[in-house]
Amino acid sequence: MPVTGDLFSGISNPAQGAEPITEGAVLLRGFASRTAPALINSLHDFTAAAPFRNMITPGGYRMSVAMTNCGEVGWVSDRTGYRYDPTDPLTGNRWPQMPASFLNLARSAAEAAGFAGFTPDACLVNRYEPGTRLSLHQDRDEHDFTAPIVSVSLGLPAVFLFGGLQRKDRPRRIRLWSGDIAVWGGPARLAYHGIASLADGEDPLTGRYRINLTFRKAL
Repeated sequence: MPVTGDLFSGISNPAQGAEPITEGAVLLRGFASRTAPALINSLHDFTAAAPFRNMITPGGYRMSVAMTNCGEVGWVSDRTGYRYDPTDPLTGNRWPQMPASFLNLARSAAEAAGFAGFTPDACLVNRYEPGTRLSLHQDRDEHDFTAPIVSVSLGLPAVFLFGGLQRKDRPRRIRLWSGDIAVWGGPARLAYHGIASLADGEDPLTGRYRINLTFRKAL
């Protein structure tokens, strides 16, 4: 996405110390650092009921990144396509309720980035191991594109790829550390993004994993 004018255009009252990515997108460095241990504890609580799994793409490929969900609906992928579903296909039960710590963080990060009133109904949780990656894609299975995406990084550092509105646009490479939050919406809402192959390492909070919490307004 070409950068024109003020990088914070469309982002009112950006957080102090926030780093602009492009128009409509901002990086909040260390925004979740203090709450990270509580977030991981909450994650352990609900993954007992909705464990991580490697979903299958519509083309029949096994995704290398393990995933689970919490909230009113969860994002799922199988041979029939991509969609949001209130039921976990692995267990047949509804997805676990979104923890209050998750919801409060998503709301406060969105507001800090200038997107007041964000109330996510879905949180997709990705678990990366060294060597795994997430190819460039758009988050476009949601019904409401006026709401932003709030993406929280925990654990091992990663390289965030943030491109434009077309897959061919060359993405920026942004180093993400545990506690960083990326928020994008408005003109950047459908930007292509992904994660480069994760380097090996050990994190005191997550071990040899990177955890990503992606909050969305799906319905």
